[in-house]
Amino acid sequence: MRNILAAVLAVITLGLSGCGYNQMQGADEQVKASWSEVLNQYQRRADLVPNLVNTVKGFAAQEQTILIQVTEARARVGSIQATPELINDPAAFAKFQQAQAGLSSALSRLLVVSENYPQLKSDANFRDLQAQLEGTENRIAVARNRYIKAVQQYNTLIRTFPNNLTAMMFSYQVKPNFAVEDEKAIAKPPAVNFDKPAPAPAK
Repeated sequence: MRNILAAVLAVITLGLSGCGYNQMQGADEQVKASWSEVLNQYQRRADLVPNLVNTVKGFAAQEQTILIQVTEARARVGSIQATPELINDPAAFAKFQQAQAGLSSALSRLLVVSENYPQLKSDANFRDLQAQLEGTENRIAVARNRYIKAVQQYNTLIRTFPNNLTAMMFSYQVKPNFAVEDEKAIAKPPAVNFDKPAPAPAK
């Protein structure tokens, strides 16, 4: 009886490995790891916002509208529970995307406003925060691109025959991904001015 059971288990094991089960496990773990890095970089950006807002407020307190918009956008980002399960819920994922895009837009407007305040632009603390923000946006772009590739590989794997049969058996679902137009937008970090002299007009 034991020999029969061992033989059945061996057949099941070989069948699963031949139908992509082990590959799905690896691809799923890669998606989770890539998602964690995306969250880390977004959190890094969110952590910069309070200091950035306070610094701008010190030189441009009259810009209440944009300061409030940035603060509210950060609050919306913070209100979303970005758990590992979020990447399996298209609606929650879309909400997360919307909130992060809102913060990106608000921060871009804040940087535009700062151009009107020479004293703010020359402040060492503000310049340091600008540099950190630019670096973080670059890291976000890299992390998102890695996540996009990981999800593409995973989704392709579970939709390809005969892997799709194994995926159905174990309830593996296609994971949502960042929209292409959103990917293009975030791949280009917001411009950060460091008081570079304007080019001389052509004669």
